[in-house]
Amino acid sequence: MDMRFLMKQAQQMQAKLAEAQANLRVEGTAGGELVKVTLNGSKELKGISIAKDAMDPEDPSMLEDLLVAAFHDAAAKADEAMKKQMGGMGAGLNLPGLGL
Repeated sequence: MDMRFLMKQAQQMQAKLAEAQANLRVEGTAGGELVKVTLNGSKELKGISIAKDAMDPEDPSMLEDLLVAAFHDAAAKADEAMKKQMGGMGAGLNLPGLGL
């Protein structure tokens, strides 16, 4: 096997993965969509939407909990979307023992 060829393929795959992570957008919600969080494939926060009904000055911990739940929902969706995208990326490498 030509190691330079394999390295080039690995670099190309890494670049595609980085592009996919940057371009992906997923939305997580909590509280019946009172709180929405948007992440990219790298799980970087890209946006937050909070409904007025979620803001209770007497109970700020409720909003905090909703934000955390929405973030976790979006993170799980980002993981799943990236897993699907990565499934086809390694197909061309044909590395023995890796099952790609």
